[in-house]
Amino acid sequence: MESRRPRLLSPAPAADEQDDRALVEAAATGDAAAFRELYRRYLPIVHARLTLMVGPGAERDDLIQQIFLDAYRALPRFRGDARFATFLNRIAINVACDHLERRRRSRARYEPLAEELLDRLVAPDASAESRASQRQDLAQAFEHLEAIRPKKRIAFVLVAVQGVSLDEAAELLDANAETVKQRVLHARKEITARIARAAARARSREGDR
Repeated sequence: MESRRPRLLSPAPAADEQDDRALVEAAATGDAAAFRELYRRYLPIVHARLTLMVGPGAERDDLIQQIFLDAYRALPRFRGDARFATFLNRIAINVACDHLERRRRSRARYEPLAEELLDRLVAPDASAESRASQRQDLAQAFEHLEAIRPKKRIAFVLVAVQGVSLDEAAELLDANAETVKQRVLHARKEITARIARAAARARSREGDR
């Protein structure tokens, strides 16, 4: 899973950031149209990131609404010391982490990611055979992520899947870069071990036939 992949979420241009600040200031004073514009701009970003963090389950749309509601309520406390995208992503990560913890305790059924989304995550310049192999590896990784603790899972998705730098991930996760690095390494080891055990069980079943 080390091949270069396209970033689903790219930093906003400086002009957009300035426009965001104006919209945030207006929305914080109760301007509903300004907040609707922020919602329109960032819905695709939140949708993409949340899908990778929690999967495509039916509850995802409710979580998206919760994220934007939490963001709206928090706007009066937003001082502009970070980009609005960072502020919103932090809220999304907190909502996702709480949801994953609840889901892990309830042992909810896993829903696989769509082929279309997996295809967007593999290296665009790879051969057809390599892309197919990468999609399979990603599908397996996401399936086994269900058993990983939320903080390690989200760090792994940000860094290993989306290609976010350790420093950027640390900012989003309110942690230092070394902590994020360790979470990613531990998640990778757990996923690798689970895939190996699943493969061994499959070989054992084949041998019993």
